Amino acid sequence: MSRERVNTGTPFEQVAGFSRAIRVGQTVHVSGTTATDQEGRVLAKGDATEQTRIALQRIQRALVEVGASMKDVVRTRMYAVNENDCYRIMRAHGDFFKEILPATTLVVVKGLVDPEMLIEVEAMAVISRN
Repeated sequence: MSRERVNTGTPFEQVAGFSRAIRVGQTVHVSGTTATDQEGRVLAKGDATEQTRIALQRIQRALVEVGASMKDVVRTRMYAVNENDCYRIMRAHGDFFKEILPATTLVVVKGLVDPEMLIEVEAMAVISRN
């Protein structure tokens, strides 16, 4: 089965050798995504809500690039570095998914690649149309 990849050219993708998203058949896997720009600089420093929105917007763009949409998302996983941000992160996630209601996980971790990153989000989608 062929693989369709999305690469955004960030330094993390090049160094670690991964794709932002990959579509195999009707399934799309989106790698852990943070609120960073093309050079890998963290955006919305100190604001977990905005970092969540930025990460989800980046996921949305990757999905569109392989013919999917947020409506196709069946699972998300979120990794937060501060338990006090969890409610704000959940609300931002809910703004994107309140009608879709994918399975989701939110865990608090000790840290992410950059200490200014407050949240990382990954997603899986199953495209229900051709």
